[in-house]
Amino acid sequence: MIELEGLTKRYGTKTAVDHLSFQVRPGMITGFLGPNGAGKSTTMRMMLDLDNPTSGTVRIDGRHYRELDEPLKYIGALLDAKAMHGGRSAYNNLLCLAQSNRIPERRVGEVLDLVGLTAVARKKSKGFSLGMGQRLGIASALLGDPEILMFDEPVNGLDPEGIHWIRNLMKALASEGRTIFVSSHLMSEMALTADHLIVIGQGKLLADTSMADFIRQNSRSFVRLRSPQRERLLDVLHENGFVAVESGNGTLEIDGTTTEALGELAAAHQLVLHELSAQQASLEEAFMQMTAGAVEYHAHGGAGDPGAPPAAPPGPQWGARAGGPTTEEL
Repeated sequence: MIELEGLTKRYGTKTAVDHLSFQVRPGMITGFLGPNGAGKSTTMRMMLDLDNPTSGTVRIDGRHYRELDEPLKYIGALLDAKAMHGGRSAYNNLLCLAQSNRIPERRVGEVLDLVGLTAVARKKSKGFSLGMGQRLGIASALLGDPEILMFDEPVNGLDPEGIHWIRNLMKALASEGRTIFVSSHLMSEMALTADHLIVIGQGKLLADTSMADFIRQNSRSFVRLRSPQRERLLDVLHENGFVAVESGNGTLEIDGTTTEALGELAAAHQLVLHELSAQQASLEEAFMQMTAGAVEYHAHGGAGDPGAPPAAPPGPQWGARAGGPTTEEL
């Protein structure tokens, strides 16, 4: 378990993290969300004793990180996959970490196999693609077989197969009772992965709740109805106190009820339904609603937007490649 109590970090007059208190519990995947500049990276660095807090404490299974004799056996972390020594092979990068934490050398081969890098174990990591470097960083986090794992943007650079693999890996580790703490900007991926959410904005805690409760509390839910007997359906709904909003193509939306209640009402009046479905916002929509007032940087653009920057002049754009950068995944 990870416990934060009143964690604060100031840089001069700037408060990056503001009295954060929360727990990351074992047996589940806890997602860590927030807009750019919210203080997520600073918080994770303080959790690993890479930055000193201005005030407050972080405890790893009841102890401070610096009190852990062999920290990789307690907590494994991926904060920056590029931090590996580029002149060393994948194997030697992990071997150095293993030896400094008294981890058996056989474990190096095990984690390389687990992340799919056995075939390139003796190659220098500076030649790795973004996805391969990410896998090596994940291997370093897993090296000590720790009970606590922290991942910052774990799917960065991974191809679809790699994303599926790391998602299932985190779920498997959580099912073993381990503590999994993961930060990501990919809302669709977080929605498929996390059980619990910690959301911060401008360094302050905004939410500490389950995924389902977060979406329910920060978005609209409604039932969508469609029937060839539309006028009669509207009369029945009105007679029973339901307010229906038309959304086009003969579809009606009703708030504050369930599909079961409306299905039974339609059946009681022998109404034919072509659609009866519960609608719930996505995690992304709920997140945007929750953090609207905590976004530090707002972009403006698009045709007709008075705040949009002027269009780039024609001609070659130095420093850019057509199609953008590419990466190869192992």
